[in-house]
Amino acid sequence: QVQLVESGGGLVQAGGSLRLSCAASGRTFSNYAVGWFRQAPGKEREFVAGITRTGGKTSYADSVKGRVSISRDNAQNTVYLQMNSLKPEDTAVYYCARDLNTYRSEVPLRPGQYDVWGQGTQVTVSS
Repeated sequence: QVQLVESGGGLVQAGGSLRLSCAASGRTFSNYAVGWFRQAPGKEREFVAGITRTGGKTSYADSVKGRVSISRDNAQNTVYLQMNSLKPEDTAVYYCARDLNTYRSEVPLRPGQYDVWGQGTQVTVSS
């Protein structure tokens, strides 16, 4: 059973940076795209960034484009989310998730296209 564990969240001032990590168990992690989502209180879970299985394609939400970078190290079974110039509106619980399908050529954007989720890590940005 694959498990995803997020880490790296915390409290940061506006303009600061955080690097989130998503560590996966299982030998086939490199066969799947991975996405980062976030959910703020009272709001729906939204796509933040995603990366295909080889890292050849990435996708970002407009709200984070230019401030966020996703990368992966398949040898370490880990996906990273580097977040810079953080804003108070970035405050949320951040989740990583594994694609429902293997070998997808594009980054899936909807939560329903992912089947394995981590427990989430809290990111709080103070003004």
